[in-house]
Amino acid sequence: MKHRSIVTAGIIAMILSMTSFAGPREDLLAQYAAAAKGSGFSAARGEALHTQSFSGGKPDTPSCTTCHGKDTRGAGRTLTGKAIEPIAVSVTPTRYTDPAKVEKWFKRNCTEVLGRECTPQEKGDWLTFVIGQ
Repeated sequence: MKHRSIVTAGIIAMILSMTSFAGPREDLLAQYAAAAKGSGFSAARGEALHTQSFSGGKPDTPSCTTCHGKDTRGAGRTLTGKAIEPIAVSVTPTRYTDPAKVEKWFKRNCTEVLGRECTPQEKGDWLTFVIGQ
């Protein structure tokens, strides 16, 4: 009986320690996964989304790379010339930690580039791509 309670306590401690690793980005990915009901997220699809040109949005912003550039570790620039911090988490580790800001920028940028809001699958794929950069 004593052995069982020690094992149970150990399992509970492991579960609690694993959940402490979850953060805002992981929470966002979990929300997108629940909404997407897809086959998981793909950094390759996220990269394709980032570099693809679209015709549904504004003509002067046909792709994410228009402002963010092809190098995710480099700074971007808005059409008005304002600097944009690199989107790669390895360079800008505080990026994508405020869910409200992430949603705000997804809504704005997806509408301007794609001509519509991004799907949860697209958000998850793109976020997976930049987290790995």
